[in-house]
Amino acid sequence: MLCLAPALLGIHCFGKVGTNAAPPAARTRRVGSLELRPCPNLPAYCGSLDRPLDPSGAIPGRISIHFEYYPHSEAGKALETLVATEGGPGYPATLSRDDYLALFEPLRRRHDVLLMDNRGTGQSGAVDCRDLQTAEKWTVELTAACGRSLGIRASLYSTAYAADDLAAILEALDAAKIDLYGDSYGTYFEQVFAVRHPNALRSIVLDGAYPLNGADYAWYPSYAPAMRDKFDIACRRFPPCARLPGTSIEHMLPMLQELRSHPFPAMAADSDGKEREFTADASQLAIVMFGGAPAFATARELDAAARAFSGGDRVPLLRLMAETISGVDSRDPTADSTKWSAGLAAAVMCQDPPQIFDMRLAPALRIADRDRAIARRKAALPNTYAPFTIDEYRGMPIDYSFIDQCVAWPVAPPTHPGSQVTGADPHYPDVPALIVSGELDDITTMADGAAVAHAFKHGAQVRIANSFHVNALPRSRSPCGAQIVRRFIETLELGDTSCAADVPPLRLVPRFALHVADLEPAAAAEGNRAGDAQLRWVQAAVQTAGDVLARLSGNSTGQGVGLRGGTFRVVHDATAIHVGLDQVRWTEDLAVSGKIDKPAARSGSVHASLHLAGTQEFTGDLTVEWPEGTPDAVASIHGRLGGVTVLASAPAP
Repeated sequence: MLCLAPALLGIHCFGKVGTNAAPPAARTRRVGSLELRPCPNLPAYCGSLDRPLDPSGAIPGRISIHFEYYPHSEAGKALETLVATEGGPGYPATLSRDDYLALFEPLRRRHDVLLMDNRGTGQSGAVDCRDLQTAEKWTVELTAACGRSLGIRASLYSTAYAADDLAAILEALDAAKIDLYGDSYGTYFEQVFAVRHPNALRSIVLDGAYPLNGADYAWYPSYAPAMRDKFDIACRRFPPCARLPGTSIEHMLPMLQELRSHPFPAMAADSDGKEREFTADASQLAIVMFGGAPAFATARELDAAARAFSGGDRVPLLRLMAETISGVDSRDPTADSTKWSAGLAAAVMCQDPPQIFDMRLAPALRIADRDRAIARRKAALPNTYAPFTIDEYRGMPIDYSFIDQCVAWPVAPPTHPGSQVTGADPHYPDVPALIVSGELDDITTMADGAAVAHAFKHGAQVRIANSFHVNALPRSRSPCGAQIVRRFIETLELGDTSCAADVPPLRLVPRFALHVADLEPAAAAEGNRAGDAQLRWVQAAVQTAGDVLARLSGNSTGQGVGLRGGTFRVVHDATAIHVGLDQVRWTEDLAVSGKIDKPAARSGSVHASLHLAGTQEFTGDLTVEWPEGTPDAVASIHGRLGGVTVLASAPAP
């Protein structure tokens, strides 16, 4: 899948936020030729359109396509309809409604909003390949079995037909031109829609975009350069890392070599505190570095974890591996295919994008074709996924490495050939197009976004500095992407995009330490009475708080465990995230309890009240506070340790 968010996901790449608006009146509403009914507990009307499963008529069957319609709030005629389409593939747009409504909120006074569940997702006949849906790890065999179970229908869940479904709904609603927004795989859908229905568009916004096709694209050649850049850029912009010799990738090479030479069975807890068993090897490291889940914790910690690993401390790396196993698992915890459909994801990925082998061949012949292609690649371009070998890359889960995923998928009928979602040289419409790319995104890369921008005559790419995958929705690192998108939809102009360069660099972990004495002390402030030894404990307490907060993006159960012991609990409310710590150990010799209050917004201050339990000299209570969303943030600390006044500062974690 291309929407690589953790099952942090819950149901969507960025989770859900609350919709507090009142539902519409309990009566139907006629829009165009359709009679819409009030959606239960939503400020929207629900509708469906009966569509042929196969628009060509070659294969019989019907499918009901579900959508939600949110009327504009001001009196008078609406402007263009705003349409948002979801990533994945496999996620229904309507279950991400709150993120899209938050993005569109300032525009909804004069614009209607339309959200459609693509065929095979959500309430539009969700595909349920039960064995694949419940599998912890996809295999070629499970994927192929899903395709066989779908039979002749397998080719009919293509993005092309989903795009035609949207066009049919727009026609039925008498919607003229639309402003279309999509994120991740949604940008692929948008391009297919743009090519097939160019006259329906007023503007198009692609957030985390990748191209429909292109030379060599089946090998995903931009992934590795973007992955290397992600770590190297983050290191260069964090002074303690930048001062070390070499690039961040060079810091990691000894760890990679050790995992190649001496892989070992391992167990570690993920962000929810669940123990995961796995083999610590080069391919497991590859999914940590490529997978981007959890993106923040991985980029924040891997450089320091690599150095710790080379020094004999395996714990930080193994935790990242366990968290990534959880993070790349897209399943809803209930295995509900209406929340995410593994079968639809497989059907789209095996029908639409280019492959390294000929999808017209029978699976046995196709496997041989794949093997020949890989042998040629190894001979000509062995560093395609450097620092990993091609085989190490292929050792990642097949729904993340992609190149083996569809090798045994059934052959599509000649009337619906695979990898033919558009022509080889599709004609893109001449409409205003905005492409939003995260500088640190190695899923839909800067290079991919540039290729999409180039495909549109008036395509403009905006790079959001120090940011990851998808940047206009509420969980992104900065509100800048959303601001640029809203202004573009309103005016069809980019306007001032200077905020895109102002997103603060990542604050990395300077180093992992087994013992407090291994750390640099916090900086003493005026009035401080604590010595360097005590200020090291202050530094360790600050790092403990930051370490727990870094787990939150991957936490879905409200509880987790510390790096070296202890537990924490998480409670969310409308304005803040509240974290309770119980004997959490970031180093082996310091246990931290207390609470942390973090604003739900991207700005404001983090406030922590921490109790440190050590020997008598190092036991006491500290208050720690630092600002969010600002560069070079500094934590201020005050309290008492061993009866001595502490007044200090340290870089915010």
